[in-house]
Amino acid sequence: MTMPESETITKIKQMADTLFKQAVTLAAHEPKDLLPAAEEASKQRPPEPLAPKPAAVAEPAFLPSPDYYFLSQNPAQKQGKPAGHRAPPAYDPATVRRDFPILAQKINGKPLVWLDNAATTQKPLVVIDALTRYYREYNSNVHRGVHTLADRATEAYETARKKTAAFIGAATPEEIVFVRGTTEAINLVAQAYGPMIVGKGDEILISEMEHHSNIIPWQLLARTTGAKILRLPITDRGEVDLAAYERLLARRPKIVAITEVSNVLGTINPVRLMTEMAHYYGALVLVDGAQAVPHFPVDVRESDADFYAFSGHKIYGPTGIGVLYGKKALLEETPPWQGGGNMIKEVSLEEASYNTVPHKFEAGTANIADAVGLGAALDYLQKIGMAQIARHEQTLTAYALERLAKLPGLCLIGTAPHKAGVISFTLAGHPSLQLAKRLNKEGIAVRAGHHCAQPLLHRYGLKDTVRISLGLYNTEAEMDFLVKTLERIIRSE
Repeated sequence: MTMPESETITKIKQMADTLFKQAVTLAAHEPKDLLPAAEEASKQRPPEPLAPKPAAVAEPAFLPSPDYYFLSQNPAQKQGKPAGHRAPPAYDPATVRRDFPILAQKINGKPLVWLDNAATTQKPLVVIDALTRYYREYNSNVHRGVHTLADRATEAYETARKKTAAFIGAATPEEIVFVRGTTEAINLVAQAYGPMIVGKGDEILISEMEHHSNIIPWQLLARTTGAKILRLPITDRGEVDLAAYERLLARRPKIVAITEVSNVLGTINPVRLMTEMAHYYGALVLVDGAQAVPHFPVDVRESDADFYAFSGHKIYGPTGIGVLYGKKALLEETPPWQGGGNMIKEVSLEEASYNTVPHKFEAGTANIADAVGLGAALDYLQKIGMAQIARHEQTLTAYALERLAKLPGLCLIGTAPHKAGVISFTLAGHPSLQLAKRLNKEGIAVRAGHHCAQPLLHRYGLKDTVRISLGLYNTEAEMDFLVKTLERIIRSE
């Protein structure tokens, strides 16, 4: 018997708060250290959010705590810089910045301030060198040759797959499919796996905060199968409406497609909780992790997502390479998406047998160089430590939000307490595109527009915003310069 709605939501919030509090200590560890802590945490079960379930599910190894990436209740009461605003001494963004050659240049005579990381991140020298080394020393196709260069290229390519699996906590490298990016990963699932479970009259649940790449593929699937799209609403603060979520899950959608971090609002969704709820109602879950993996440790086994997608270029790797994680059993059930070389075992003119996972999804010549570059980027991040990066960005995001919130006429879009380093705003009297151009004159690179999330902006009655998005190399000095530049623009009205 389902509990009354008010009690249900109370229990959900209690569970979420418990998970976030458990993560306070866990966030100080590297991903390899999280499993023992997760096992200990799982001994203390949080309140059940739904009707009684047959079995309990282990809690996530990492979710942001209530004070993670968010402002205090009353920032105006603080004097000077926010308390605890400085990153731990071990993390020095000035040192990190020296690893990124592009940041040394000037734009319009001013130092480049790169605040467009949600669109793409800059590349450290180790990634650039890895790409160059591949083309200079062992350029060859993979899986097809017996000569030395083929062996070297294959080893480098498959090593990148192993690194990726370890980085996101996959059970095996076979669960990692290399694709062009998040968009292609989601299309693969929608077009290859989707028709296996979605038919006429079935429903697919997606949230209002999704990127177009997590909307259009499901629309196409719905159109070809006769299924329907269900809209999961968000609150004024930019959080998923969990009460509405449970009501919609009770309709038994076949697929739930959600982002872990909004590319416009920066909202960090409780994907572990949402996945558990979806599985209870029998839905498969795909998570868009493009804006999550650069900011904090991700463990796909702990979140229990069925599919998880992200892009290399948003995590300091090359463009043109991305990752689809899928539970091995699901990948084995899924038919090939594209046909060609590498994805086959035997071929006749009448029929073919297909390769094992993940190779049956990687038809044709692979993007070998960029996979190698992605592996180098993940090595680089692991060397710094994702927990270090998360703490630095947590501090910087809170500092930027507090300073921006004090500017007259500036309206922050998305004020969820669990927030990553993505900040969108409007400024009264200054159209977003014009404001972005004025900032560019000062060397500040931001994004302006609908950010490939038009349903989300429509939810707030907007057509566009200015978006700043932070990365591991951004600094408080850059936030100060951004705010001073905006102050000059406001005064010049």
